[in-house]
Amino acid sequence: MKTFLLAGAAALALATSAQADIVIHDAYARSAMATAPTGAAFMRIENTGDSDDRLVSVASDAAERVELHTHISDANGVMKMAEVEDGFAIPAHGEHALQRGGDHVMFMGLRAPFEQDAKVIVTLTFEKAGEKRVEIPVDLARTPTHGEGGAGHKTTGN
Repeated sequence: MKTFLLAGAAALALATSAQADIVIHDAYARSAMATAPTGAAFMRIENTGDSDDRLVSVASDAAERVELHTHISDANGVMKMAEVEDGFAIPAHGEHALQRGGDHVMFMGLRAPFEQDAKVIVTLTFEKAGEKRVEIPVDLARTPTHGEGGAGHKTTGN
């Protein structure tokens, strides 16, 4: 019995430390206009851990469907959004930016309009770190910051 309890405590400690490896920075959500049926969320995802991880899915009650998306160029050079089914790599001691014009969280079939300063609850699921619940503020006035607008920006640390 004592061994079982120690094993359970060790597993809980490992799960807790794994979740602490992922840190979300500067998250915000927006829609193009008040009556838009879609919206998006952006953020920087930092992996402070020693091993690579991957954001594999996203969920939220804010919309009928929530997916990980990116922008790709079609055969005619027209940029289009597309679901990224295998998710986004988050390198050890690095980060991955979800930003306008690149990788992002896409909300389709919003259940209610995104209103300034409201919060959108999102569950990000990582391959190793597991689920991370994030409260994302709605910021309809925010403009892209310097460096935003390209494909999902990836950096590595060290």
